[in-house]
Amino acid sequence: MSTIPDSAVRSFLDLSRDAFLDELAEWLRIPSVSADPAHAGDVRRSAGWLAGKLTETGFPTVEVWETPGHPAVFAEWPTEDPQAPTVLVYGHHDVQPAAREDGWHTEPFEPVRRDGRLYGRGAADDKGQVFFHTLGVRAHLAATGRTAPAVHLKLLIEGEEESGSAHFTELIRARADRLSCDAALVSDTGMWSAETPTVCTGMRGLTDCQIDLYGPDQDIHSGSFGGAVPNPATEAARLAAALHHEDRSVAVPGFYDGIVELSPRERALFAELPFDESAWLRTAHSHAALGEEGYSTLERVWARPTAEVNGISGGYQGPGGKTIVPSRAQLKLSFRTVAGQDAEKIQQAVREWTARLLPPGIRHEITFWGATRPCLTPLDHPALQSVLRAMGRAFGEPIRLTREGGSGPAADLQDVLGVPVLFLGISVPSDGWHAPNEKVELDLLMKGAESAAYLWEDLAEHWSAR
Repeated sequence: MSTIPDSAVRSFLDLSRDAFLDELAEWLRIPSVSADPAHAGDVRRSAGWLAGKLTETGFPTVEVWETPGHPAVFAEWPTEDPQAPTVLVYGHHDVQPAAREDGWHTEPFEPVRRDGRLYGRGAADDKGQVFFHTLGVRAHLAATGRTAPAVHLKLLIEGEEESGSAHFTELIRARADRLSCDAALVSDTGMWSAETPTVCTGMRGLTDCQIDLYGPDQDIHSGSFGGAVPNPATEAARLAAALHHEDRSVAVPGFYDGIVELSPRERALFAELPFDESAWLRTAHSHAALGEEGYSTLERVWARPTAEVNGISGGYQGPGGKTIVPSRAQLKLSFRTVAGQDAEKIQQAVREWTARLLPPGIRHEITFWGATRPCLTPLDHPALQSVLRAMGRAFGEPIRLTREGGSGPAADLQDVLGVPVLFLGISVPSDGWHAPNEKVELDLLMKGAESAAYLWEDLAEHWSAR
């Protein structure tokens, strides 16, 4: 039975709400845009600001960790219980670029509270969702009377997520001893909606490439030579057309090797969600749903691997005609991967597939831009059950399960540290990540803090990772 009273947590949160939001607004005023070298000083200032607030919160160890790029922030608060699990919270303090002329109603780095929302770049992605953990741990301590959290708590808040996490894997490998934990908790995700609170249980991986095709040494006359020499633009189109079978499954041999298939239970859980395909299509700015046969739309975007043509080019692109056989063409492909797939094997399979399909006389080069790994939380993992119970208490209703179709650095935590990855996020689709007028719902932000306040005790009570 829980010893942390809901009323004590909520009372503390109510009393702390305005001060917390004022501090968050102060952080949002720092334009920590990691992709823009002109803001390198602001990203560093953001890291320093957060380090100071974590120290104020009570973390006895707070450090700014340097990387070849932008700095990350590490914090640690040991528990008094040697049997309690160690949990690492991940998030990021850098943000996407933003300017008033992009369509913002107000200045993106001058946060505004209006109609129960806080508008500003980073409000939801990800400063708001990082910062609710400071309030959550304070509420946890106030409600329980503890002087330290019920779990051994660590935070790693990176400064390069919005520019590709270029140095993240290197950082966690180098600091693996300091980051050692029993589970990683990612607060850089969202829920289905405010009315249907959910927990994400998986994200897809990603590997993408560019295929450059070369034919004649220069553009040549299509009347004199066309039909008698290989055309790189035609071969790019043939590759694109050969990427899928008639049932829309991926045709690259070996692509599906090792994947973790959807279980009947997961398919049933996805089917329970109030999914409106017409509304989803409007969000996608598309006129029809189409994909691998035998799977629903949600299953396709959350739990199935995909291959997409991101771009195809070659030859004359100007007005009117120009009757040539072009000397070169280009194809850009991306592959979303799911649990069980290996990016290096996918890359090798694509190389072999390409070489086999191209005719003599076409030289090609393939460039892959690295890979992001997929991650998947086992549905029966005790730590996931703690997340569901904690959020259920905060929201006052059962929490449903989703996955996400996108990709992120969470799987690096899973692979390098060898621990399960859990997700605790309160953002909703209307928050407008990466878009003008990004915002966070203030009541949901407080639900995030409340969930975190309950979570640490629940993990300590129900999960012995030793």
